[in-house]
Amino acid sequence: MNIRSDFKEILNYAHMWNWAPDIALMQEIYNDYDNSYSILTPFAYCYLEELIRSTTSEYGRDYVDSKGNPKKRKTGMALLNLAIEENKDNLEYIELLNEMKKYFKLSTSLDNGDNRNSVNHGYMHPRFWTQNSFEYLIHDIARLSKYSKF
Repeated sequence: MNIRSDFKEILNYAHMWNWAPDIALMQEIYNDYDNSYSILTPFAYCYLEELIRSTTSEYGRDYVDSKGNPKKRKTGMALLNLAIEENKDNLEYIELLNEMKKYFKLSTSLDNGDNRNSVNHGYMHPRFWTQNSFEYLIHDIARLSKYSKF
């Protein structure tokens, strides 16, 4: 695992206008301040979700109901399961998606309002994040990047 090569891999596949500038900035901040992982981790989780979403039928669509009201998009485990279902012909990608389940948890009624879309960073206070967990997250995003459909 090499954080510099992981960032390079992510940037090779990131959407040029929507994500690449921010990922490059994240890399620059992390290079300059290696203790910045606690403020960069939520952004990395957001990117992980959007990366997964890019491989589903939800990506790039405005979801509205018959009255024109926005419909809720899948997040967390529901998004991950949608990606697995819609990419079942790509066994290598499915295997990686199954590994990514470690970053998601199922919400319960007791979690209501205390999490963000069933993603681990909503369950864990930033003081418990570590540099190591951030670098593993970046590494896993790099591993998924070649499957993006931005």
